[in-house]
Amino acid sequence: MSVHLGPEYALHNQIRPADDMAILQPLLPARYSPLQQTGRGNQSVYLTHVPENLATALVGLIGFEARELVQGNYVGEQAGLELAMPDILRWEDYVADTIAEDNAIPETEREALVMARRGQGKFKKNVQLHESRCRVTGVDRIEHLIASHCKPWRDCGSNQERLDGENGLLLTPSIDHLFDRGFITFENNGQLLVSTVAHKESLRRMGVPVDEVRNVGSFSEGQKSYLEFHRENLFLEARI
Repeated sequence: MSVHLGPEYALHNQIRPADDMAILQPLLPARYSPLQQTGRGNQSVYLTHVPENLATALVGLIGFEARELVQGNYVGEQAGLELAMPDILRWEDYVADTIAEDNAIPETEREALVMARRGQGKFKKNVQLHESRCRVTGVDRIEHLIASHCKPWRDCGSNQERLDGENGLLLTPSIDHLFDRGFITFENNGQLLVSTVAHKESLRRMGVPVDEVRNVGSFSEGQKSYLEFHRENLFLEARI
């Protein structure tokens, strides 16, 4: 994993490794570790190698900004995103495993949190309190719908956010895919937005009205807050 940070880009979520050593400590290499056991930098080591699993954990802790840099985003092509998806999925697997093994969380809640990652279970029921159909296709048969997170499961700052019904939309699988990857999003007033880097013909075949202005209806205040995160951090736009 090689990342060049230009002087024009500063991370907003600047983590302190010392605060997350419960996650990072097991991933430190036995020799020439870049971090001490306390989380402080290892000043006796120069230009050490950061193992991939440690780098993936650090990217996950920092969040969307680090993934944008690793992906090479400021999107010109979708290829960068496709190459980065295994890293994102590995990080999600790690977070899910951590939750599943955390005995401080009641077992029923652990199961609900892991199922929420797939848009099912308690999270889906919570979303149903606010949504009844796919906003884009109009499909209203619940067995054909997925509860899609507006603020991704992996980026949620708390388990409460992961299960918050206002942090979700009921979408058909193809629309869920487009929303999850940032090819579409929604304004607070309900207007559907289509990314300039999306393949328009593919979206047409998936039921997205790319040639017309579409308003999908109003959102609650909580949904608006989560959608703002989606627009700012997931929606794919070519940037100069």
